[in-house]
Amino acid sequence: MELQSNYALIDNVNIHYVSAGPTKNKALVGSTLLFLHGFPEYWQTWQAQLDYFCTDHHVIAPDLPGYNLSGKPEDVSFYEIPNLIEFFAKFIRAVSPSKKVYLVAHDWGGAIAWPLAAFYPQYIEKLIILNAAHPSTFTREMINNPIQREKSAYIHQLISAGAEHLLADNNYKFLREKILVASTPAIFTDEEINNYQQAWQQPDAINGMLQYYRAMPQLAANANSHHEKESKDNPAQVSDLSKMRIPKIRINLPTLILWGENDQAFVNENLSGIEEYVPDCRIERFCDATHWLTHEKSTEINSAIAHFINE
Repeated sequence: MELQSNYALIDNVNIHYVSAGPTKNKALVGSTLLFLHGFPEYWQTWQAQLDYFCTDHHVIAPDLPGYNLSGKPEDVSFYEIPNLIEFFAKFIRAVSPSKKVYLVAHDWGGAIAWPLAAFYPQYIEKLIILNAAHPSTFTREMINNPIQREKSAYIHQLISAGAEHLLADNNYKFLREKILVASTPAIFTDEEINNYQQAWQQPDAINGMLQYYRAMPQLAANANSHHEKESKDNPAQVSDLSKMRIPKIRINLPTLILWGENDQAFVNENLSGIEEYVPDCRIERFCDATHWLTHEKSTEINSAIAHFINE
C-alpha cells in the first residue's frame, strides 16, 4: 500500500492526514473510511486497518490537532468538544465532499466521534467506535461508579502543572509504561514504540496532546490526596459529583461498538443501557483485550468493520 501524505487547512489549522485507496482505478468506487485516533496515538495506530481496507475503499487517517504533524493551536478553548465537533465536520467536507464517510474512532477520537455523529449525521454513513465511552453513559458512571472514578484518576496527573515533564521525562517512560499497557508486553513492538516516540517528539506535541484533557468539560474530584492540589488548581474543570450533569447525546445512525473488556480507562458498565442513546447499536466484546484493540485484535477488528459496513 502506498499512503499519500496530505494537509488540509481547516480554520487556519493545518491538519496532516494520510490517505490511500482505489483512486487510480476509476472502475472502483469504494466507500470512504475516516479513522480518528486517540491519546497518545497518531495516524499510524490504524496501520492494519489502512492496509486492509484500502484495496476496495478510500481510507483517510488524520493526526488530530495537537498531535504529530498536525497544527497545534495554543488556545485551550480550541480543544473544547463543541469546537472539535464543528472542526471535524468541516474536515469531512474537505476530504470527502461528495460522499458520506464511515467514521471509525478510538479513545479521544471516539469522544469527538460520538457527538459528531449526533449533530452532523448528514456527513456519516455509519459509526464504528473502539473503546471510547459514550459521553452520556461515561458521565453517568463517573457520577455513580467509584471504580470508573478510580480508573479516571490518571487524568488529574495529565492536567497538573507538571504534566508535560511527567510525559516527556525518561524518554517518555510514563506514556510507554503507564498508558500503552496492553494484554502482553509484546503487543507494542520496539518499532511501534519508536514510531510513537517520533510522533511525541514533534515540536509542542506533548502540550498539544494534553490540551484535550485540559479542555474536558467535567471531571470528578479525585479522592486521592496525592492529587488533591492538582484538582484544586483546575476549579472550572473539576466538579462535585452533585454538580455533574449527564449530557443527552443521541445517535440515530447504525453504530458498531468494538470493546476490549480489560480496558484500563473505562468500566464495562459504560455499555449498559447505551441503547437509550444509540438505538441502532451493535456491541462486539473481546474478553481478553484491553483498550488497545487495533494492536491486539487487528484481524478481528478488520473483519467486524468489513461485515458492518457491507451490510
